[in-house]
Amino acid sequence: MRLSCLDGGHRARARLFLRLTSGDAPDVVRMLLYRPEFFARPLLALTVPAMRGPSYWTVGEREDMARRVAERHRCAFCLDSHTEMTRLVAHDPASTRSLADAPPDAVRDAARVTLVWEIVNRLGNAFGFALRGDQVHTGTRALHRFGYKFPAFLLAGGSDGGFDDPVDELRHAVFEAPAVTAPEQRRGAASGDLGEPWRSYTAMVRDASYRITDADIARLLAEHTEDEVFEMTVAAAVGAALADYDADRG
Repeated sequence: MRLSCLDGGHRARARLFLRLTSGDAPDVVRMLLYRPEFFARPLLALTVPAMRGPSYWTVGEREDMARRVAERHRCAFCLDSHTEMTRLVAHDPASTRSLADAPPDAVRDAARVTLVWEIVNRLGNAFGFALRGDQVHTGTRALHRFGYKFPAFLLAGGSDGGFDDPVDELRHAVFEAPAVTAPEQRRGAASGDLGEPWRSYTAMVRDASYRITDADIARLLAEHTEDEVFEMTVAAAVGAALADYDADRG
């Protein structure tokens, strides 16, 4: 990936887990296990019920929603993964029911599915997720088998905001909780209210993440640490996804 910390900067428990499982975990797993208290823990608390909890939508329909998000963001990693997931659950994309005919609770459920993958696709593009070898099959099967759940000990550590809704917890973790960057910087990454070089970069994360290149990240790393780039990228991705989610809720 474009940040070496996402490949090998994990805590000891995560490094042990990665060695004992596949040794070459998919990039999305490696990202989620890096400093999970910053955003992955609340994101996964949202992902599991959104993708595998009780819902008007079948598992296949939810995977198809995720696939469509990947198409919009031009994220090859996510598109290939969710296409394979729809195959695993034997879902025909043409059979996905229309959101226009769905009851209010189903609309809310669909919005949460979209929120999760609007974040992940932007991060996949920005950090340069890539599928290696047979990961599109082995990695996708593993995520399907475990229903997007990660062992709790891998996500433990740090504190949370005490919110009942994981969306609120995610908002707090990314924009209010202490981290390497200041909360006002992270909020600026979401709004665009900050100086260069962050303004141009975070705008790409929010609006056209597929355009981000190795050179864009290298320019940032000439002046900033990997943790700063990680946090500002996450803040921009989460901020953009939450803005759409909040707008849809009216």
